[in-house]
Amino acid sequence: MKNILLIQSSPRGGESLSPKVAQSIADGFKKRHPDVQLTIRDLAESPPPHVSQAFVVGLSTGPEQRTPEQARALALSDVLIDELIAADVVVFAVPMHNFGPPSTLKAWIDHVVRAGRTFAYSNNGPEGLLKGKRAILVLARGGVYSEGPARPFDFQEPYLRTILGFIGLTDIEVVRIEGVAVGATGAEKALASAMVQSNSVLAKAA
Repeated sequence: MKNILLIQSSPRGGESLSPKVAQSIADGFKKRHPDVQLTIRDLAESPPPHVSQAFVVGLSTGPEQRTPEQARALALSDVLIDELIAADVVVFAVPMHNFGPPSTLKAWIDHVVRAGRTFAYSNNGPEGLLKGKRAILVLARGGVYSEGPARPFDFQEPYLRTILGFIGLTDIEVVRIEGVAVGATGAEKALASAMVQSNSVLAKAA
């Protein structure tokens, strides 16, 4: 293991539990592998733009034929993809917004899911190109969505598993911070449970 990429997407900053747990996991990896390099991409602090017409047209235009506007639109995409390619482990800190991931994370996904770079078309259909990496999803939710009556409303974990798997990130582990808003001690209980789950994830890195 040489590189860890930490993707944060909570607009609540230090008040949010998902970045705290995700950072503890990244720190745990660094403790076990002191030489590992950690890259942090904070999507709330520096949100990627939504894809534009220049971005879309630029994708189907050769690099030499792109206009300056198209080249600029794709420049950030290239940086984000390069970060992802360089990472051995990708840790995502993801709060639930209206049953799904934040729009900033969706914008990041739109920048990194690119034909020819993170997936390719073959005779057997699309194939993910980012194989052999480990992804850890730290998912914070006010309620409980992994089971029970609210489970059909979970468009956070299933979507992330699907889109990451599409680009080849199929080795996925999930740390759930659930029930944060349930009762006076919901956040405390959710955090304690998440730390137990985190320790289990880190045990596999020893």
